[in-house]
This record gives sequence, structure tokens and C-alpha cells, in this order.
Amino acid sequence: MEYKNHMKLEFDSKSQNEAFARVVVASFATQLDPTLEEIADIKTAVSEAVTNAIIHGYEDRLGIVRVICNIQGNELEILVEDEGNGITDIPQAMEPLFTSKPELERSGMGFTVMETFMDEVRVYSEPGKGTRIRMVKKFKSLVAE
Repeated sequence: MEYKNHMKLEFDSKSQNEAFARVVVASFATQLDPTLEEIADIKTAVSEAVTNAIIHGYEDRLGIVRVICNIQGNELEILVEDEGNGITDIPQAMEPLFTSKPELERSGMGFTVMETFMDEVRVYSEPGKGTRIRMVKKFKSLVAE
């Protein structure tokens, strides 16, 4: 039988919570016996997704960020969701070096970083309703039940 597990984390859109989310997801991923490099990849991708939700999704107001993780077999699915501003033009937002916040000295590389470190990245968004980023990381080893 294929191994499955699920976890959900919800927190205020405060930059202090980004590190917390990164560590929680990395800890959850340890069930898949990842390498140190794979853990670093996951932490970096989660950090970028959560930071985007805080800075771009909610801007200067407080909201809720959700991180949902699902393990199925040797795959880790990570969903990062907000109910913030949403993205008007997803392809443009995903272009390297594009940023809607140049005054904050943002590099515009968040989605590129996520795509570099994860096996799959999909962005779903609707202006005024929020954004959902779905990332998948595949592992070589299968988890033992």
C-alpha cells in the first residue's frame, strides 16, 4: 500500500512566521528520507512562496497564510495559499526579474527560485481573491510504512 500523510499550518501574514513555516515543512518532509540538499531546496522554495504571500498578497495588512503538505508515495506536495490581492498576470509575475515592488528592493526571482528547486510549480490566482502556489518535490527513496 502506498504511503500517505497530510499536514496543514495556518499563521498570520507576518514576516517573522516565514522561518517557522520553512522549518515545519522541512520537518514534515523528513518522512521521505531526503538528502540535506533536498531539505535546503524545500526550505528555500517554501520561504519564497510564503514571502510572496506576505509581501505581495497582503501588502501592509494582516491576513492568513496557509501551508498544506501532502505526501503520497515518494512525492511531497506543498500548497501555499493566501486570500490577498491575487495576481493579475501570472505569466508576467513568473518572469525572471519581474517585480511589482521595486521600491522594496525585491529581486523578482521568487518564482524562478521555486521552479529551480522543485520538480513542479503551478500558480493559481484571482485578483482580489488570493493566490495558491502548488509545488511538488519527488524523492528517489520510498518511505517505509
